[in-house]
Amino acid sequence: MKVVYVAGPFRGPTAWDIERNVRSAEELAFEVFQLGVMPMIPHANTRWFHGQGPDQFWLDGTLELLRRCDAMILTADWKRSTGARGERAEAERLSIPVFETVDELAIWLDRK
Repeated sequence: MKVVYVAGPFRGPTAWDIERNVRSAEELAFEVFQLGVMPMIPHANTRWFHGQGPDQFWLDGTLELLRRCDAMILTADWKRSTGARGERAEAERLSIPVFETVDELAIWLDRK
């Protein structure tokens, strides 16, 4: 089974903004699931840990999760996230396929 990392903004100025970012990632992840692929949603994995431990621990940990995935998909607003931009750069460095739409991901999956 393929595992696809979902990247997009997490942080926000309020708890509500963070929750909206998490839900956006979850909505995209559900579309990934509907393709028969396991989504990796770091947003949901640590949504309640905000403020616990140093930021660098979480940033390093999510990059490690990414390294273990087969592909990456980006939320529509990924460019506004420093973290997502860094994750994309890491995926590209490792030659992990990166997709901006579910349709692009579906085409790639059909070729596999």
